[in-house]
Amino acid sequence: MDFQFDIFIAAIPSLLRGAVVTAGLALVSICFGAVIGIIGGVCRISRNPVLRYGALVYVTIMRGVPLLVTLMFLYYGLPSAGILLEPFTVAIIALSAVNGAYVTEIVRAGIQSIDPGQMRAARSLGMSYSQAMRRIILPQAIRRVLPPITNESLTLVKNTALVSTITISDLLRSGLEVMTWKANTFSPFAGVALIYLLMTLPLVWLNSVLEKRYRMR
Repeated sequence: MDFQFDIFIAAIPSLLRGAVVTAGLALVSICFGAVIGIIGGVCRISRNPVLRYGALVYVTIMRGVPLLVTLMFLYYGLPSAGILLEPFTVAIIALSAVNGAYVTEIVRAGIQSIDPGQMRAARSLGMSYSQAMRRIILPQAIRRVLPPITNESLTLVKNTALVSTITISDLLRSGLEVMTWKANTFSPFAGVALIYLLMTLPLVWLNSVLEKRYRMR
């Protein structure tokens, strides 16, 4: 074991700067992924076949292709087609798209868990489909899907480590740089693991609270 406490302490400032990048990526991607997921979930149950099958194709591709491959394709593949994107932009697009695909299925399942009679009742009161979905169905579905969406957000935070492969100075890449600089593996990566743990614990706690609250209803 090559753990050295002085190297561990010296690595902290660099790791914290990387953690800020990781947190920013995760927060933006979670927000975009939630928006994509809500829209995609509604499209998945739409009567319009174009919307329904379009959403299905999107979900199938994003869930079937590894996130690392998506990152590599956007960062290294698109330039050959004349499309140049900044690494941070590539990371946001890839993380949001993959997260949105999983949230889409979560939202779809949440909507379908609502008694269909509620939609019929809302329509009989004169509401349009979109009004009934917006005012009656989605508010109930969102409460049910919050725990699994929180769990998916936890997964996304950990998956941000893959962006280190496209030259982004996130938490993992910062740890790799310190490892090379100090010629020590254990000490900086003890810090990396600790910071990832501290970043994910609030989401673990929130997921537990939401699950308990939902079971009580």
